[in-house]
Amino acid sequence: MPTNITIHRATVNDAHEIAVMVGELLNEIMTTIGMNVFNFSLDVTKARLHDFIGREKYFVFVAQNEHACPVGFITLFEGHALYAEGAFGNIPEFFVRPEFRSQNVGQRLMDQAKTFGSSRGWKRLEVTTPPLPHFDKTLAFYEREQFAITGGRKLKIVL
Repeated sequence: MPTNITIHRATVNDAHEIAVMVGELLNEIMTTIGMNVFNFSLDVTKARLHDFIGREKYFVFVAQNEHACPVGFITLFEGHALYAEGAFGNIPEFFVRPEFRSQNVGQRLMDQAKTFGSSRGWKRLEVTTPPLPHFDKTLAFYEREQFAITGGRKLKIVL
């Protein structure tokens, strides 16, 4: 287990490196499932990150190795719902570069997300897995982190 991994809350200055990793995440999902389901532009994603982080509508924590190179990230935003008993956190993106997986980087990022959520008074964290069964290992990770399957499927409509 590497102890030389540090985690910090991202600022707009981290937008480029986070955007690169977002591209890696989306590409991994599309390659694994064999479908082109995401549109990705590095420049557009970087601009969105600048906006979201700058307005504090979106919170990002980045894991770095001893050379200050990003190795993973987790993103959060706040939602409100009656079923959730108030404010809650949603994890829209979560990624650890493959060569750093199974080294507790993901667990440390998740711990940071839980601590942050508690500090904001969130009642819960929610996450949607990438497509199953392709990402069963991802589901197993969330279950080890005490996430419970609540049923249903994530659906979308493009407006």
